[in-house]
This record gives sequence, C-alpha cells and structure tokens, in this order.
Amino acid sequence: MSNMDLRELAVNALARNKKAALLAGGVAVLGFVGLGYKYLRKPEQLVRVGVVSKLLIHPLKSGKAMSVTLAECQQKGLKLGDLQDRHWLVVTEDGHMVTGRQQPGLVLVSLAAEGGQVCLNGPNMEELRFPFKQSDNAVINCRVFGEDIQGRDCGEESSRWLTRYLGVEITFRLVHYEPQMTARRPEESKPLHQQSEEVVYADIGPVMLLSESSVKDLNSKLEEEVTVERFRPNIVISDCEAFDEDSWEELQIGSVRLQRVMSCGRCTFTTVDPETGVMTRKEPLETLKSYRLCKPSEKHIYKSSPLFGQLHNVKKTGILQVGDVVYKISR
Repeated sequence: MSNMDLRELAVNALARNKKAALLAGGVAVLGFVGLGYKYLRKPEQLVRVGVVSKLLIHPLKSGKAMSVTLAECQQKGLKLGDLQDRHWLVVTEDGHMVTGRQQPGLVLVSLAAEGGQVCLNGPNMEELRFPFKQSDNAVINCRVFGEDIQGRDCGEESSRWLTRYLGVEITFRLVHYEPQMTARRPEESKPLHQQSEEVVYADIGPVMLLSESSVKDLNSKLEEEVTVERFRPNIVISDCEAFDEDSWEELQIGSVRLQRVMSCGRCTFTTVDPETGVMTRKEPLETLKSYRLCKPSEKHIYKSSPLFGQLHNVKKTGILQVGDVVYKISR
C-alpha cells in the first residue's frame, strides 16, 4: 500500500471519528439539557387549603341565588342543566344593563328552567313561564359596564312582568345570552394582574370565590350579621382561615383548575339585604372600607372599593361538588 493510500485512510478515519465525536457530544449536551430541565423544573405541589361548603348559581344577574350540590364549571361560569351563572340580564329599552345597584328588588326575583321553559318568580307576582328557546325574537345589543354584548330578547310577557314587578316608570326587558354570541373581554378596560377570560354578564371574572371565615371575620365587626349570599359568590370555602383565599393564585378542585384574576372590589350592592331587597347604602360596606382597602400601589385598579372575595378564570373545566377538597397549586 502506498504512502498516498495510507494518508487517505488516515484522513478518512479522522473525519469519521470527528463526526462521531461531534454527534456524541451533541447527544451528551442534549441529554444534559433534558436532564437539567427535568430536575430544574419545579414539580407541582398540591396543598390542601379548604373544602367546598356551598355552590351558588345566579342565572339572572342580580337575581336570587340558586344553591346546588353539584355544578359544571365551564369557561363562562357555573352551570346546571339549562341554567348558567349570569346568563340572563335585565336591560332598559335602549339596552343598558339594570342591576341591584339601581333596582334592589331584583335580588328577590328567581329564574329557573324546567321542561324547556323559563320560570320567573317574585314577591306578590304570579309565576311567569315562557319558552327557553325563542329564536324568532330580536337580538339586542346591550351595554354592560360600558362594553357591548348581545342578548336574545325574551319577549313581551317577560318585559311586562319585570316592568310591573319593579314598579317604576321605565320599561324593562329580559335578555338571554346564547352560545353563538360574542362574549366580553373585561381586561381591555381593566389593568389586571392576570388577564380575565371572556365573560358574559358577570362583572369581571366568571367565578367568584369566598371563604366562610372571611364572612365570619366581617360579622365580628358588625352589629347585624350578614350571610355569605349577600356577596354573591359562586364557590364558598370552609375549613380555612379568614382571607386565606387572597393568596390562592391557582387552585385545583376535583378536575377543575382555577386561576385568580383579581380581588373583588365591593360597591353599594353589598348593602342590599338578599332576604328583603332593601338597600341601606351603609353596612357592611362602611365596615369593609375600614379594614379591607387595597394597597396604595393597587389604587389604579380598585380605587376606594374594599376587597372581599376573589375572582377566578377557569383554566380547566369539570364538575364541582359540595364537599370537594380545595388544593392550592404551588411550584
């Protein structure tokens, strides 16, 4: 074999070895990175923080709460059968929303669904029933907190019923949100820490969560106690300390995952008694303002509203039940 042949063999072997070395090095680096990622990535930890003691659905915004033992937790709120949280809304003829802030008597109106019909009930009123689906009715452009959202008009009978019940010189209409309609994005007008998902007629977040202990803490400062229903939560938590819920950024309840959006800033609606429909404009709001105002750095979000309860997005849908253990997710 000539010297030229030997040199060629040596060069080829060196090239092969270099390529193999580079390949081996690459695999080693990838393996190290993968191994590092595996051990550097913090695993999730589920920490038990409480138990679901009550589930409340408010089909009509500002209407009477419906207490349930089980509910679907969907992207746009709690649902049971045909009833979904805050999917019906009272509006004026020009489409502006009407809530318990303007008409406190709304808290005594219950809206139910059965056999393909919607049932409206209120004090000193005959029950009104009308079809759940009224596809021939007009779709109204509504204004909810200055933003546009649609609603299917529920007809003349429901309009007359509400107008007669509320007893003021204004015509009211009832609208219903349907799945094909475009929802609202409240974060467009709110400087939130976590962006809210789309919501229907709810204020900011699709799920509001509050602990029994927080209400107990408030009641210790009031002359007349209030119930948890006054604050219109969807999920009520027991077996925790007062205001623990303020620090729960991400929760697991059954198969459901919730992500905190912001605290719930409170207004004069808290001064409406859910049992009588009477608004005092004083308590418990004044007491809440004495010890539940936001930090100065958050005044651009909450202004002078006291904070009570937490608003959440639904990151993973599923079934919620009274008695479910609530876990805080930490990493």
